[in-house]
Amino acid sequence: MKAPNRKRKHGIYLMVTEHEYDLIVEKMEQANVRNMGAYIRKMAIDGLVIRLDLAGVREMVRLLRITSNNVNQIAKRANETRNIYEADIADLRNRYDGLWNKAEDILRALAELKV
Repeated sequence: MKAPNRKRKHGIYLMVTEHEYDLIVEKMEQANVRNMGAYIRKMAIDGLVIRLDLAGVREMVRLLRITSNNVNQIAKRANETRNIYEADIADLRNRYDGLWNKAEDILRALAELKV
C-alpha cells in the first residue's frame, strides 16, 4: 500500500553481484553512511564519473621508449668507437623535445578537468 504523501514516488531497482554489493558496503563505510538507499541516491545524483582519454599518455610512453632506445644506441656506439656523432645528439634532442611537448599537452589537459 503506497502512502499518498510519499515524497519519492518512483522506484529504481537494481540487482548486484555479491562482489558489487561488498564494494558498495565498503564505500558506504568509508563515507560513514549507514542508509544504502540514501547513499545510492546521493551517488546517482551527485556522483562523478571520469573517463580519461589516455591517447596522449600512450603517445608519451611511445616517445619515451624511442628516446630510451636512442640513448642506449648512442651509449653503445660511444663505448665502442669512443665517438659521439652530432647527428645522433640532434636526433635525441628532437625526440626529447617531442617528449616534453607531449607531457605539456597532457598536463594542460589535466589542468582543464573540472571536478
